[in-house]
Amino acid sequence: MTDLPPVPAGGLLTEIRTTLTEAGIDNPRLEARLIVGGAAGLTTEQLIARPEAPVDAVSAAFARALAERRADGAPIAYLLGSREFWSLDFAVTGATLVPRPDSETLIEAALARCAAWDKSWRVADLGTGSGCLLLAFLSERPFAMGIGVDRSEEALAVAKRNAHALRLEGQAGFVCGDWAASLAGKFDLILSNPPYIPTGDIEHLSREVRDYEPFEALDGGSDGLDCYRAIIADLPRLLAPGGAVVFEVGMGQAEDVADLCRAAGLTVESIRRDLAGVARCVVASQASL
Repeated sequence: MTDLPPVPAGGLLTEIRTTLTEAGIDNPRLEARLIVGGAAGLTTEQLIARPEAPVDAVSAAFARALAERRADGAPIAYLLGSREFWSLDFAVTGATLVPRPDSETLIEAALARCAAWDKSWRVADLGTGSGCLLLAFLSERPFAMGIGVDRSEEALAVAKRNAHALRLEGQAGFVCGDWAASLAGKFDLILSNPPYIPTGDIEHLSREVRDYEPFEALDGGSDGLDCYRAIIADLPRLLAPGGAVVFEVGMGQAEDVADLCRAAGLTVESIRRDLAGVARCVVASQASL
């Protein structure tokens, strides 16, 4: 294969875009650039400015293989090994959910709740996955310290890798455990994007999510609320006086999660909507002494 001649980047882009278009992939032009750029080590700017740039045969074959996997439904973030979140680059694998823009609503809420830039906030992220929530928050609060909890050792390995890459390992630690069972002490802030898809709805999700993202990170039980119940039961023990929990919730779940928080003696401070207008985030707090 290495004896084959290189191909022009522009021609390879057209080929990959056609493969993705025929597979019904949204925005095939953008994804073709990401695939070719990732395979050939070229930036989007280089691909646009120099369509005649040669791509060696090995890189071209790699790009075509990635395109075929994408056409079969594999999320592009898994193919490229990373996804941007909060303007930071996060490694992702099949052991973690793909970070989504909707989840940035939690970071906005958390930063508003913990507004002091120079305070030593104590933070926990339950179900940390790639670590994107915890690390995004810590990147904005340099004196804060946080711990991410996940049941998956594979996911925690990705989170630790991200903490190192973002130079936040001095602020972040990670532990394998079942929600808050392995935690002690009090936290000023608890973040969580727990599994919230009702079990019966998972088969109706897009193939990108249903067939590739980790089932245990999606399945929220029969009504989608099992994980919230488990976490909320521990919040009175874990939240410091005046401390807050910031939950991501699925469409139509905000009021149910808010009611669970109230039943546990917490005060629901706000329900925030994402950019699509969906009630995506519930903020609740422990009463101050």
